[in-house]
Amino acid sequence: MDILNKNSSISEFILLGLSSSREIQIFLFAIFFFLYIAIIVGNILIVISVIFDHHLHCPMYFFLANLSFFDLCFSSSATPKLISDFLRKRKTISLWGCMVQMFFMHFFGGGEMSLLIAMAIDRYVAICKPLYYKTIMTHRMLTVLLLLSWTVGLIHTTSQMAFTVGLPFCGPNVVDSIFCDLPLVIRLACTETYILQLLVIADSGLLSLVCFILLLISYTTMLVTLRRRSVSASSKALSTLTAHITVVTLFFGPAIFIYVFPFNSYSVDKFLSVFYTIITPFLNPIIYTLRNQEMKAAMKRLRSQRISSWLTP
Repeated sequence: MDILNKNSSISEFILLGLSSSREIQIFLFAIFFFLYIAIIVGNILIVISVIFDHHLHCPMYFFLANLSFFDLCFSSSATPKLISDFLRKRKTISLWGCMVQMFFMHFFGGGEMSLLIAMAIDRYVAICKPLYYKTIMTHRMLTVLLLLSWTVGLIHTTSQMAFTVGLPFCGPNVVDSIFCDLPLVIRLACTETYILQLLVIADSGLLSLVCFILLLISYTTMLVTLRRRSVSASSKALSTLTAHITVVTLFFGPAIFIYVFPFNSYSVDKFLSVFYTIITPFLNPIIYTLRNQEMKAAMKRLRSQRISSWLTP
């Protein structure tokens, strides 16, 4: 805390939020509260299903369970504060709280970005190299890919926050967003931040754009491979790929729009921030469960076991 306050004359930031209307804020509180509860329940349900159902003990569902965990943590970095702010007239966050919020959002965001790439690798091997799938996607490989996702997330956030923490903030202290977002906070520093702005563009913007393009190329390759096979053999894989492509687009789309040109003023940015912090973690469990028969069957078995345990004396 002393490090943060040494060169700063302000101790908190004011968040403008989505609306100044009291009626609209109460309405948004109810909507966002419901969405966050659904995020918690949906993602935890996927994690529990994968852990306790042996039918789902395979690489694809291993990554899916970890994606749900990342989604839950990523959304929880900002959503509880956002929901509580709807009931407050003055929406503030301490300087320290702001830095912590940005650290964890970029930590879990960077980790999820890497995990989506790992999921694409898994699907590529399963579709394009099926005879070598069990040889390549071993338990050791899964562990390496997961640890790599955590490591990339840590490097991603540390490389930016290491320079942001020491910035002096002398005022103004108004952040036109629903939470502390790195480009908006950097803009408020009372010192030259040109180099740090370039770092944010390269680290968050261009990295997201490059990863998104590579993922699109890999999924296109997989789709072309599936077209050469029979309809019955490829229908299940095609359904899985469609879900993956949808999730990748939902995750990278808003992030690219916000971080490729992060220091331009776009009023739509705060709504895109809502999309990738709340809507995407809410939609991911729905996308994966509605389009996946094995996951739906696992959840039914889990529910049946739960009911049986309640009925058994």
